Amino acid sequence: MIDEGEGFMLEFKRRISSPEKIARTIISLANTKGGTILFGVDDNGSIVGVESEKSEIELIEIAGRDFSDPQIEPLIEIVPFDGKDVIVCYIPESRTKPHYFLGPVDQTNVENTRVYIRVNDKTIMASKEVIKILKDENPDAPPLKVTIGENEKRLFVHLETNDRITVREFGRLVNISDRRASRILVSLVRAGVVRIHTHEKEEYYTLAHDVQY
Repeated sequence: MIDEGEGFMLEFKRRISSPEKIARTIISLANTKGGTILFGVDDNGSIVGVESEKSEIELIEIAGRDFSDPQIEPLIEIVPFDGKDVIVCYIPESRTKPHYFLGPVDQTNVENTRVYIRVNDKTIMASKEVIKILKDENPDAPPLKVTIGENEKRLFVHLETNDRITVREFGRLVNISDRRASRILVSLVRAGVVRIHTHEKEEYYTLAHDVQY
């Protein structure tokens, strides 16, 4: 796993600086396709080991229990290697998405709740469109069916020529509000007709390769 390097479903952590920080990674993996965190492994893949597996495991459990809603219970294993201990933390894909990060209380005494997802090898904050998709997402559920109207047909024609589109661009294309454009795109993503691509600065949508209309 270390030889493969960090990626969409694998992250290295030299140590745990705080349960809040590791909670973001745990939540992002649970909200996406699951994955593994290796504690005691540096970013370059060198094995440094953990100082105290007991205290590290306790921080991992606190991260999943106290900083995630719903709670997440990672599967934890200690792997000895060359006189050092590596903690292998497995996070399965959740059936109860989305998981919210319960941050510290701000100046208004309101908890700072966010949703994180995994994009490539990074943990990023989810947009409102992604959160809507996560709320109705179940890995075992069959694809949804949607009605294809004129707005959807114009979207498909545009995507066949231009490859991608944003919520705002779609709204302008068919002369509807951004809110309605977002609702249509989210429905098409849930039905497996359109795919959403999330980046740190912008989200865009593409046509699924197997779509027929």
